[in-house]
Amino acid sequence: MSMIRLRWIATGALLLAPAPGAAQVGNSVAQQRVPILREYLDLLAIPNIASDTANIRRNADRLLQMMAKRGLSPRLLEADDVAVPPAVYGEWLVPGATRTFVIYAHYDGQPVTPSDWKSTQPFVPVLRTARLDRPGKLIPLPAEGAAIDPEWRIYARSASDDKLGVMAILAAVDALRAQGQRPAFNVKIFLEGEEEAGSPNLRSVLTKHAATLKSDGWVIVDGPAHPSGARQVVLGVRGDVNLDIVVHGPARPLHSGHYGNWAPNPAMMLSRLLASMKDENGRVTITGFYDDVAPLGRAERQAIAVVPSADAQLREDLGLATTEGGGRSLLDLIHEPSLNINGIRSADVGEKARNVIPTTASATLDLRLVKGNDHKRQVARVIEHIKRQGFTVLDREPTMEERRRFAKIATAIPQSGYNAERTELAHPLAQSVIAAVKGSGDAVVLPTLGGSLPLYLLSETLGAPSVTLSLANHDNNQHAEDENLRIGNLWGAIETLAAVMRMK
Repeated sequence: MSMIRLRWIATGALLLAPAPGAAQVGNSVAQQRVPILREYLDLLAIPNIASDTANIRRNADRLLQMMAKRGLSPRLLEADDVAVPPAVYGEWLVPGATRTFVIYAHYDGQPVTPSDWKSTQPFVPVLRTARLDRPGKLIPLPAEGAAIDPEWRIYARSASDDKLGVMAILAAVDALRAQGQRPAFNVKIFLEGEEEAGSPNLRSVLTKHAATLKSDGWVIVDGPAHPSGARQVVLGVRGDVNLDIVVHGPARPLHSGHYGNWAPNPAMMLSRLLASMKDENGRVTITGFYDDVAPLGRAERQAIAVVPSADAQLREDLGLATTEGGGRSLLDLIHEPSLNINGIRSADVGEKARNVIPTTASATLDLRLVKGNDHKRQVARVIEHIKRQGFTVLDREPTMEERRRFAKIATAIPQSGYNAERTELAHPLAQSVIAAVKGSGDAVVLPTLGGSLPLYLLSETLGAPSVTLSLANHDNNQHAEDENLRIGNLWGAIETLAAVMRMK
């Protein structure tokens, strides 16, 4: 992929000569590439779904070992309920340092459907010479000193989201120590274990350990780089909340021949309901959905304006003849709230299909929020929309009496969620991170990341600002089957974190 060369414009993109020390750090990484890969593949082999308590604890124990090996004085930060995934904490304190920053990544991953994976099983990490659709062939871990092509890929769950962040932080510590360097501030490392589950216990952890986590701000490592390959420095993230909807039909499954055209089909009812929520251009039609959006400031809009558009490249790569938004750009649209259907289920399809009218049809909605939105208020608006479509909305299974009484019944259950967060471009933390990242290579600056992280909790509970570094390859299949990491992005992430640890 050709790299778009970027010039500095006050609040936008920059290409500078590498910062002092960057070459030495790069040399240290180059000398340790095989050991880094070996350690990373071992970490990726541990299943890391937040609800898998035993394996989440295995991940936490492994991370304690990895931190202890690096002299980071690690320990677990438990929530009030010790049954939930712990945060793993470590620190590198610098005598005489006047500033302290927390560097964050998460070690849990999205749920998996192993049968959907083509390259490997989700927790059997493998190396391939190229992206799966190119195609790339399987290769073994190379021997010490062997050449490693930066275009090679690691395939495994969390290879990019977000054990990349975990490995990059720890390997950056190694690289600095190897060169006899130390951070320009006290470094605290915080690795969360349930981000992909919505961070339901993060507030408890932050509150309980507020003294330990006291700092001047947080640097978050998560998300994809720009499609050009340039790293992204992002000043904010969208909020997120999921809503599970179940539409109810007959009390037991029915033969579609005997009862078709007579018994209402919940799959058809759900399809009509979901279709009513967006128009043909992808605009959400739910009343009030866009009412609370806090507009971007002038500096933030200027930052967006100078970022090269990747829309044409993405349409070609993804095989899209058209996109939503009525012709508006991706960068413009991710600064608005969105409504996505994560999945729909009712009975079976293909070889498993049966001639039935199912009893239920369900969907999970993913509501992305921007600054100004409140996750509880957005969910309430969706539920009110469902009611306006003629449904009686419950928070449980309907009784037989309710089934007989109401023509259209839906169960709506919101999951844990959080609001959006954004740090001002002029904030000293933002300016320091931007300068450090741009000083070590290509970078773009954006007001908001398309994805979500619970960063508003950092501001709410600790009064801490945050800035996000997005470093994985953009085509990483994040959250989906065949998740992967371009190896060159791993090396780049390590060098970026080392540069940030030395930021002024």
